[in-house]
Amino acid sequence: MVSSGFSAQQIILLVAVAASLLAITQAANVIVGGSENWRYGYNYTEWAANTAPFYFEDSLVFKYENTPAHSVYLLPNLWSYLTCDFSKAKLLANPTQGKGDGFTFVLNQWRVFYFASAEGNDCKDGLMKLIVVPWPRY
Repeated sequence: MVSSGFSAQQIILLVAVAASLLAITQAANVIVGGSENWRYGYNYTEWAANTAPFYFEDSLVFKYENTPAHSVYLLPNLWSYLTCDFSKAKLLANPTQGKGDGFTFVLNQWRVFYFASAEGNDCKDGLMKLIVVPWPRY
């Protein structure tokens, strides 16, 4: 006789597969710099390369103290990133918004994101800039 229902083992396997797919597709909260947070003198280019890949809907969390002051800007292009030119950049978080839980930015587009701090010499001398390219989840 042919059974049209699922066996207990098939149901358990189906639930396990669905749970693992759900875990793969959930967005992550990524603290920029890890335990170093967003601070002067830390190499965020290296950190991003070691932390990648980043995915759509992941959140970057920028945590920093306001003494000394830091900020988070979204730069429009690679040239602005390389030269630390903030003339056409968008301020995402001012020096006070990184305290406590920090400032969160959701990677909601498939594009190159250029981030940097514009306070003092943070960008040019302090390495406070990074590039992130989010990928779709499978």
